[in-house]
Formats: sequence, C-alpha cells, structure tokens
Amino acid sequence: MEVDIMDKVPSADEVLHEVSRIKSIMTDAVEDGFKSAMKAINQSRDAAEDAIDDTRHAIKRHPQAMGIAFAVGVLLGGAALWAVTRRR
Repeated sequence: MEVDIMDKVPSADEVLHEVSRIKSIMTDAVEDGFKSAMKAINQSRDAAEDAIDDTRHAIKRHPQAMGIAFAVGVLLGGAALWAVTRRR
C-alpha cells in the first residue's frame, strides 16, 4: 500500500527540525555571500592601490607625459566647447 505524502501530517518535531535545517542553510549562504563580497572588496582595494603606485612610478619616470596629457585634454576640451557653441 502506497502512502501519499499529503496524507501524512508532520509532527511538531519534524517541522522544527526542517525549519532549523532551512535556517542553517540560509545562514551558511548569507555568510558565504558576505565572505565573497569582502574578498572582492579587498582585492579591488589592492588592485586600486597597485594602479596608483604604478601611476606614481610612471609619472616620476616620465614627467613630460603629464604635460602632454594636460595639453591634449585642454585642446580636446576646447574643441568640444567650440563644436557645441558653433552648432547653435
């Protein structure tokens, strides 16, 4: 004789055990997500610090590059401003 799952009424102990199990699974998932997020934040911070250090080193090695980059930025900004005001 087959027992239908819907016919069986779970006891309070079974329900509490299942709720406890689900709570444990959810807690582990949240903790894993938090740890992954913190690891990603730390890796991003380290990468940003490395990029800043590399940029400082490159500027010290080639200071004229900053002047060239500034001049190009000013020229491009001026050209964009001229193009915008010219259209009107």
